Amino acid sequence: MTTGLKQAAGKSLRKILGEWTQSPGRGLFSGFLITALVQSSSAITVAVIGFVNAGLITLSQSIGVIYGSNIGTTVTGWIVAAVGFSVNLKAFALPVVALGALLRISGPSTRRAFFGDAFAGFGLFLMGISTLQMSFKGIESSIDLSSFAAMGILSIPIFIGIGLILTLLMQSSSAAMALVLTAAVSGLLDLNQGAAAVIGTNIGTTSTAALSVIGATINAKKVATGHIIFNILTAFVALLLLPILIKSILFFMDLMNLTREPAVILALFHTVFNILGVLLLWPFTDKLVSFIEKRFASLEDERGRPKYLDNNVITTPTLALDALNLEMERIGQLTRRIVRKGLNSNFSYGALSADKAAQDSLIEAARSFCARLQSRPLTEHQGQQVATALRVLQYFRTAGALCASIEKKKLRPALDRLGPDADMVTVFQNSCIGVLNIADNPYSEEFCQIDNMTHDMLSAYHDLKEKLLSAGGTGSIPVPEMVEQLELFSKIRRIARQAAKGAVYLAAMRPDSGVCCPTNTVKFAWNRHW
Repeated sequence: MTTGLKQAAGKSLRKILGEWTQSPGRGLFSGFLITALVQSSSAITVAVIGFVNAGLITLSQSIGVIYGSNIGTTVTGWIVAAVGFSVNLKAFALPVVALGALLRISGPSTRRAFFGDAFAGFGLFLMGISTLQMSFKGIESSIDLSSFAAMGILSIPIFIGIGLILTLLMQSSSAAMALVLTAAVSGLLDLNQGAAAVIGTNIGTTSTAALSVIGATINAKKVATGHIIFNILTAFVALLLLPILIKSILFFMDLMNLTREPAVILALFHTVFNILGVLLLWPFTDKLVSFIEKRFASLEDERGRPKYLDNNVITTPTLALDALNLEMERIGQLTRRIVRKGLNSNFSYGALSADKAAQDSLIEAARSFCARLQSRPLTEHQGQQVATALRVLQYFRTAGALCASIEKKKLRPALDRLGPDADMVTVFQNSCIGVLNIADNPYSEEFCQIDNMTHDMLSAYHDLKEKLLSAGGTGSIPVPEMVEQLELFSKIRRIARQAAKGAVYLAAMRPDSGVCCPTNTVKFAWNRHW
C-alpha cells in the first residue's frame, strides 16, 4: 500500500513536501496528512531525508514534518478501532483486493497500476486484521498473563519491550499497532499493558530510521537522529503520565457517554501522547536542531563521501533522481575545479592526487546508485534520466583521467622562443577556463552562451596548433617537442570539452529548472565543433 501510494503520488509528493513545509506549522500539517494517507511514518521519514538532501527543506523544517508524521501514524489505530471490530472485514477486503488487481492489470504502465497496488495493499491490511481477530479467538484462555499483572508497575517495562520487539521484527508500527489492539480487544491485555505496548511500538518505529542510515549520508543521519530523539522523549513522557492519561481518557469517555472499547481507548491514548510530545518539544525545536548540527559538524568535510546518495531515497525514484542530480552537480564542480587548478598551475598543483581520488570515489558511488536505481520500477523518462546520468559520469571521469595523465607537464616551454606568439597559450588557457566558468552555472541565462564559448576555445586551439606546426616545419622548434606540445594541447582541449559536455547533459536532466537550457543548440554545437 505504501509503495503504491508513493509511486502514484510521484512528483506530487515532492511538490507537497517541498511547498508545504515552508513554516514549521505547515510542515507539521503536511507530515500528518501524508502519513495518514500513506500509513507509514517511515516512508515519510525517507522522503524527508530526500528533501533535506536536495536542499528543498532545512533540517528545522524536516523536524516539523517528523512531528506531524508521528501524529499521522496514529490514524492506523483509529482505522483498526473504527473498522476492524465493527464490520465483516473479509467481505469488505476481498473486493478491495480485486479492485486493486483489476487496476494493476488494466493499466500496467500507467499511474492506475500504482493505485491498484495501494488498493490491494489496503485490502490485504484489512484481511490481516481479520486473521488476527480469528487467531485471537480462544487464545486468551491458553495464554496466562496474570503473572505479569501481579507484578504491578514492574510489568509496564515488559510490555513496552513487547511492543518494541514486535515493531522491530515487523518493521512496521502500523502492523504492530493492529496486533496490540487486537490482543487488547480479545482480553489478552488490560488497558495499562496495552498502553505500555503502544508506547513500545512508538519507540520501535525508530528502528527503521536507525537501520536505514547505516552507511548513509550526513543529512540522512541528521533527520533520523531527530526522529529517534523525538520518539524516545515522547515515549518517556507517555510512560511518566501513563496512569493520568488513561484515567483522563476514561473520564472523558464517561462524560461523553461513550462505550469503553479497549481499541478506542488505546487509539485515543496513542494520539494524545503523540500530540502531547509535539506540544512539549515544539518550543525547543531550534535547540534540538542546533544539537544535531553540532553532533555531525565534524563529518561534513569528507570530500570523497557522497553527500546526497543513500539507500533511503532509492525506493522513491523521483526523490532518488533529485539526489542523483545534486550529487552529479557536486562531482561536476569538483571536476571543473581539478581542470581549472591544473590550467592555472600548468598541471603541477600538489592537490591533484587527493582531488582525483575524491572524484573517483564519488563517481563510483554514483554509478553504483544508478545500478540500484535501475532495478526499481521506473518510467521511460526516468530510465532515460538514469542513462543520461551514466553518460555524464563518463564525461567527468574522462576529464579527470586526462588531467592525471598530463600532471606536471609544461604547457609553453617550446613556445617561449616564439616571442609575441607565445601569448597564444595564454589565450587558449583563458578560453578553456571561460568554458569551465560558464559551465559552473548551468541554470543561468549566461549558460546559453556556452556554444559561443566553445567556438572561441576551438578557434584558439586551431590558431595555436597552426603556429606549432609552422614552427616545427621551419625548424624553430624541434619536431619531437612540437609533437609533444600538440598532444598536450589536444588533451587540454578534450578535457575542457568533456567537463563542459557533462555540464550540458546534466542541465538537460533538469528541464523543470525554469531557466534557459540550450540543450538542443549545444548538442548541435558539439557535433559541429568536435
